[in-house]
Amino acid sequence: MSTSEIAQLPWSLWRRQIAAVLRLELKKSFLSRRGLWIYLLAMGPLLLTAGHSLHVMSTGRQFCSIAEDSMAFATIFQLFYLKFGIFFGCVAVFTNLFRGEVLERTLHYYFLAPVRREVLLVGKYLSGLTAATVLFTASAGIAYLTISMHFGQEYWKYIFNGPGGAQLLWYMAIAALACVGYGSIFLMMGLVYRNPMVPAAVIMVWEGINGFLPPLLKKFSIIFYLKSLCPVDVPLPGALALLALEADPVPAWLAIPGLLAVSLGILYLAARRIRRFQISYSE
Repeated sequence: MSTSEIAQLPWSLWRRQIAAVLRLELKKSFLSRRGLWIYLLAMGPLLLTAGHSLHVMSTGRQFCSIAEDSMAFATIFQLFYLKFGIFFGCVAVFTNLFRGEVLERTLHYYFLAPVRREVLLVGKYLSGLTAATVLFTASAGIAYLTISMHFGQEYWKYIFNGPGGAQLLWYMAIAALACVGYGSIFLMMGLVYRNPMVPAAVIMVWEGINGFLPPLLKKFSIIFYLKSLCPVDVPLPGALALLALEADPVPAWLAIPGLLAVSLGILYLAARRIRRFQISYSE
């Protein structure tokens, strides 16, 4: 397709349609009852971080340092947020964007509307991405701010004048990138598989054993690039460290564009898939 042909495409109409789908789907994402457990999943770590600070303030004894709290949060972020919270949150949000409509027998209303299926896919993906990103970046940011709030003014100096501010921004950015990457994968799975939970379980296992894979195989995962961006490295404990195979982390200038490029590639395949998507409510 030439540049002139691309310029003649109805971009303005598509933007309005994407915005309309986005508004409609955001209401479903944020206001539906079935999404309540995702809120609980996102806010769960706050019970740990805020509870830790409240306990220290109630006892009046400082039995940890800011550096120790920073390492504790890094562990929570890599073990809970990346491997559990954001992963399962994206499974729930993105696989249901189309598969949920099939189960509720409502997808045909979208397909009967004068909207290109690719435009519908982009609108639905952006709605899921907005919902997941808002929930998990806000959760990660608040959890980081509350884990050491018992240090008072000293902690705020660490945030504004020390490395804490940069770490906070990196954690929130990594949470957003995780939603981008996992979201595109699980959106595609919702289009391809009748039961996307089975392939989601396979991906969960693959991402979970990433630390024990050979360096070449590590690179065929989302978690490897996300962990490369983490500002604080979390070593594996005990005997697990002996089983882990080290691989050089990917620099940010390569990891971020790489994740975005892979996500765009998956969305392109999903757009091709939805052109041939057939509705069968008897599944």
